[in-house]
Amino acid sequence: MKPFKFKQFEIQQSTDVFRVGTDGVLLGALVNVDSAENVLEIGTGTGLISLMLAQRNLNANFLGIDINEEAVNLTELNFQNSPFHLRLKNILHDFKKNEIDEKYDLIVSNPPYFEENSSGKDILARQTVELNFQQLISKSSKLLSEKGILSVIIPFEAGVYFIGIAEENQLFLNRKINVYGIENSKIKRLVLEFSQIEKGLEESDFIIEKSPRKYSDQYLELTKEFHVFKE
Repeated sequence: MKPFKFKQFEIQQSTDVFRVGTDGVLLGALVNVDSAENVLEIGTGTGLISLMLAQRNLNANFLGIDINEEAVNLTELNFQNSPFHLRLKNILHDFKKNEIDEKYDLIVSNPPYFEENSSGKDILARQTVELNFQQLISKSSKLLSEKGILSVIIPFEAGVYFIGIAEENQLFLNRKINVYGIENSKIKRLVLEFSQIEKGLEESDFIIEKSPRKYSDQYLELTKEFHVFKE
């Protein structure tokens, strides 16, 4: 597959690993990473999100984990070929196992969200076969630093369920971004940020396209430091 070129780094891709997509780009561009010193990404895939966050925060260190060996190898290649490679580490790891002791200022994930089904496409990345919302949230809650943030992008339909599980684990919703695929359509995705600190909810809307195949000014502004847009 052709590599996906960004302004400061390049993503090598594979048919065996979930490719660069809008969800990952949005999460990488929208996450509150400014004050983080150490970041954990759960399910790195190609390494896209960690690379975007490393570009946005030049002081943070990153650990990426994935249960898919092919993804780990691909992420390692993309990390090593980037200008941020000294701050990026990636390992083969099952997040459900209790082998991570460090606390993180930011835990970020574009998690699997489809129930197990007959589709054979990107099973580990798309279906909750190896990691479900309950496992993701309960383990993350134990790995967050005192002021740490858990940030995810999920389908709008899963929002109430995800937020409910977070509350059961004493994680409070601090930020919610309603993502519309196209202007005047229904909400497609939610970018959610949780912490152990209960405070007022910051909520906003984000539109990807103002018309079919035409990015909104909001999207162009958000991603201008990453995407190489054709004139």
